[in-house]
Amino acid sequence: MNHPYVHGYDPRENTRLQDQATTLVELLHGDTFYPPGSQVLEAGCGVGSQTITLAANSPDARFTSVDISAASVAEARLRVESAGLPNVTCQQADIFHLPCKAQSFDHVFVCFVLEHLPNPVQALTTLKKFIRPGGTMTVIEGDHGSAYFHPDSEAARQAIHCQVELQKRSGGNAMIGRELYPLLRQAGFAGVRVSPRMVYVDAAKPELVEGFTKKTFTPMIEGVRQPALAAGIIDQATFDQGIRDLYRTAETNGVFCYTFFKAVAENQ
Repeated sequence: MNHPYVHGYDPRENTRLQDQATTLVELLHGDTFYPPGSQVLEAGCGVGSQTITLAANSPDARFTSVDISAASVAEARLRVESAGLPNVTCQQADIFHLPCKAQSFDHVFVCFVLEHLPNPVQALTTLKKFIRPGGTMTVIEGDHGSAYFHPDSEAARQAIHCQVELQKRSGGNAMIGRELYPLLRQAGFAGVRVSPRMVYVDAAKPELVEGFTKKTFTPMIEGVRQPALAAGIIDQATFDQGIRDLYRTAETNGVFCYTFFKAVAENQ
């Protein structure tokens, strides 16, 4: 995999990913458990933001968490060690060239990975080879096209579009959440079940105002400022206004919504 990673690997992004994982832990992982003795592959673990929750939820399962970035794997390993989780092994690996035997895992977990890949079906098909018959795959992705908010703002919508367009130009898809069902079916999985997980934020939910609107979604869009301006996708005044308007949805009468999609599929 040699296309650019839109979100980047800087410390600010690592913090944002951790804030996102902490804020969304119940929404995304409240129903993610693996039986004792299970061998689980986490493909694209990043800095371990999801790893900690997965391993803590299923302490008697064994996790192999891989990522293509050596720096991210090092950070994930530190977090796993700090959390005192003995059931995780972190290693650097490309999900398209895994140093694992075929059918060596009971389950595969993929979160916020497919959105960055030019051929997500190829990734799913490749990972499927490592799942034992009767095993499962869990995939979680967001969908930027699902974002809506009050007060409405054309500038904010244009700012969000910058991230969508940059991801498209790098070969990814920031709206891939809605495509999980057909992608998994095309990859040969059966029993595909997709559930939308909507984040609804208003002032009555201060933990989401802070954790999602202020620390997760808006900083992610703000993070593409320089490449978006350099590419001529938007002008600086509009982008700056869009970011201000997104933060404004966190005020007393503001509302922000975003939908994640979680799919579970079977390898027959």
